[in-house]
Amino acid sequence: MVDFIFLAIPYLVLVSHLLLVLIVLAILFRNSWGKSLINFLAINSIVIVFAISASVILGSLYYSQILGFEPCILCWWQRVFLFPLPVILATALWKGKKDVFTYIVPLVALAGLVAFYQAYANLGGFSFTSCTAVGGACSKIYVKEFGYITIPIMSLTVSVYILVLAWINKTYSSH
Repeated sequence: MVDFIFLAIPYLVLVSHLLLVLIVLAILFRNSWGKSLINFLAINSIVIVFAISASVILGSLYYSQILGFEPCILCWWQRVFLFPLPVILATALWKGKKDVFTYIVPLVALAGLVAFYQAYANLGGFSFTSCTAVGGACSKIYVKEFGYITIPIMSLTVSVYILVLAWINKTYSSH
């Protein structure tokens, strides 16, 4: 089961990238075929983001606690920004608060910036820190599927999804 999950996660990320392209196309074609998808996402955005953020925690803990992948300092910072999200979102759902994105967008944006930087450095870009592709925990690329899906890319994907859903919620929801 552990091997299956390890192999399945990159495929799920790849599928999520395809879904993200579909969402962007739905935004572009929101006056025709994309309208129903955008309306669905706007209405259910808080629940969807809650599910995404909860899966991030489970995936992160799976990699570190079950597989033994040592999180580097940049991974820890991403965790600091992303781990509070399910609690904040669950509270918003419980209390019926629709303005929760006001509070989580700054955390997600910071996580996304760290993930972008780490992905850039991992994939061969210039690094300002000791986290590079040579030496140290940050340099260990535990997952690299399809030539680009790494753990920082997974984190960046989550950040982009949440930011897009927050924008859809703000733009297309009738609060």
